Amino acid sequence: MRNIGFVISGKENERRRAVLPHHLVKVRHRSNLIFERGYGLPFGIPDEAFEAMGCKVMDRDAVYEMDVICNPKAPEPNERDRFRKGQTLFGWMHAVQGRATVDLLLDKKMTAVAWEDMFVGGRHCYWRNNEIAGEAAILHAANYLGRLLDGTRAAVIGTGNCARGAIRSLGRLGSTVQVYDRESISLLRDELPEFDLVVNAVLWDVFRKDHIIYRSDVARMRRNAMIIDISCDEAMGIETSRPTSISDPIYIVDDVIHYVVDHTPSLYFQSATDAIGEVTARFLDVLVEETSDACLDAATVVRDGQIIDERISRFQERA
Repeated sequence: MRNIGFVISGKENERRRAVLPHHLVKVRHRSNLIFERGYGLPFGIPDEAFEAMGCKVMDRDAVYEMDVICNPKAPEPNERDRFRKGQTLFGWMHAVQGRATVDLLLDKKMTAVAWEDMFVGGRHCYWRNNEIAGEAAILHAANYLGRLLDGTRAAVIGTGNCARGAIRSLGRLGSTVQVYDRESISLLRDELPEFDLVVNAVLWDVFRKDHIIYRSDVARMRRNAMIIDISCDEAMGIETSRPTSISDPIYIVDDVIHYVVDHTPSLYFQSATDAIGEVTARFLDVLVEETSDACLDAATVVRDGQIIDERISRFQERA
C-alpha cells in the first residue's frame, strides 16, 4: 500500500487542486491520502475537513516524502529538489514539450502518470478542464483588447475540447466565429487580415519545423488585433508565441496583441477543481493499492527512470 501526497503547486496564481473532501466519499483508502497544510484554503476549506474524512494533513516537507506526489501542474524549478528517488508523479506533465520535467524524472528514477494521456473509451478523462481553459482564455484576454467583442470576427484553430470552450465564450460575447481544423489551416494564412482575434487551440507537434502563423503573417494582421494562443507552445504553432502569466498576460508584436497564459483554468479554479476532483478521486484507490489499471498504465510516460513514451525519446534526441 502506498501513500499519496497532495502538494500545493508553486506556480504563480495556481489555485486549482487535485481533489477536495467532497470528492473522497467513495475512496476506500483515505488514511493513505496526505494533504499539505492549507490545501483547501482557496475554497474556504480548513485542514480539519480533510481530517474529518479520514485523511492526514502534514507540513510540506513531510508530504513530499510520500510514495506518490499528486500535483496538477508540472513541478516548478524551485520544487524539483524536493523529490526523492523512486517516487511517482501524478499530474499534468507535458513531458513531450518540456525537457526540465523529463530530466527530473530520469535523474530521480521516478515514474510519471500524465493526466494529459489519460483516456477512457477514447475520451480524455480531464476533458472539462481543457474546455474551461478555452472559455477562461477568451474571457480573460478580452479585457486586454480594449473593446467589446460584439461585432468582432474571430478565427478559432482546432476542434477539440479547448476550442469548444473558446467558441462558447466568443459566441456569448457576440463575436462571429470561423473554425479552422488541421485540414483547413492553410486557408487561415490568406484570410488572417479579416479577423480581430485569432485563437489557437491546437497542440502543435514538437517535431514539426513549420508554423500555423509565421512572424511575417503577424505583420499582415489588423492593427490591434489579438492572438490568443491557448496551447502556449513557445514558437511552435504561432511563431511569435512565448508563455505569459496571469498577472502579466500580454505583449505586442507588430501591433498585434499576444495573450499566451499557460494555465487559464486557474482563473476559474473552483469550476476547474470540481471537474478535476471527480476524475482524480476515481483513481486514488488504484494508486494506493498499486494495482493494474488500463487507463493509468497507458498514461505512464516514464517508469522507474526509463522513458516509455517514444515521443519523449524523440524530443530528448532533438533537444
